[in-house]
Amino acid sequence: MNAEPAPVTDSETAPVPDLRRVFAAPDGSGGKQVAVFPGGGDEQARAAASGAALSVFVQAADPTGLRLRVFTPTREKGSSDSAAIAALSAVQGSAGLLDVVEVTQGDPVAGDSGAGGEVQMAQLCGGEWLLRQGVVTVQAVTADLSALGLSQPGLSPAWVAGTGRPNLVAEVADLGALDAFVPDDAAVGAVNRATGTTGLILFCMGGPARADVSFRAFGPLKGFTEDAASSNMLACLTGVLGHLGRLPAEGTLIRAAQRRPGQPARLSAQYAPADGGTEVWVGGRVTPI
Repeated sequence: MNAEPAPVTDSETAPVPDLRRVFAAPDGSGGKQVAVFPGGGDEQARAAASGAALSVFVQAADPTGLRLRVFTPTREKGSSDSAAIAALSAVQGSAGLLDVVEVTQGDPVAGDSGAGGEVQMAQLCGGEWLLRQGVVTVQAVTADLSALGLSQPGLSPAWVAGTGRPNLVAEVADLGALDAFVPDDAAVGAVNRATGTTGLILFCMGGPARADVSFRAFGPLKGFTEDAASSNMLACLTGVLGHLGRLPAEGTLIRAAQRRPGQPARLSAQYAPADGGTEVWVGGRVTPI
């Protein structure tokens, strides 16, 4: 995997993007829309005109991996798991991708400016591309969740989990309670600050269409109220389930329903025990639009 992927030439640049829906619910709704461009050049203007919240430009591709740059309509994002999985799906056949590849995202000359290159491993599993999130470490804690309306005043069991930046994970009674939760940025941010975490994950076991677990992900300290399809948040949740002994012992993959109101998503997490925690890869289904 040390060979430099072959550059994509101007002649391979399509005049319109390949629109893909990533992490859609089983009925085809929700998920994230991504525009995939097989080539670089004038990226910001093309992203602004794509009509998608995310646009990914395949700068180079060969069987061992891809080099990508990711843009929103207004700026370069740096990296996005949704965009990477959309690109992997779009070029899988034309690039002859192996089952395990390397994905580099970001501007390779940006350095520490925020858009510098980030490298992840990806693998094809059951027809879905999964990205390695790393080894999730978990610590049991108690937290006052009463400001969120999730408990009476006092401390409740919760878990701090992460592969880098830690997230707070808490369980709710059932799917009805999960769907009824209304986030308040100030309250969520205060709980995160009190626990030394950067995001909040609420979950319950089970879910629609035979989901193993359902969850919602909040991150006002990260710049968003609620995410619609969060790979790293699911990785953290999977680590907690492993810590609690709730991952299926007879398998290596779970299906998760992310329940942002009006924008449902379906993600897959592959897991394995690792020193200090649980190694997790996350991905999901991609469909052309």
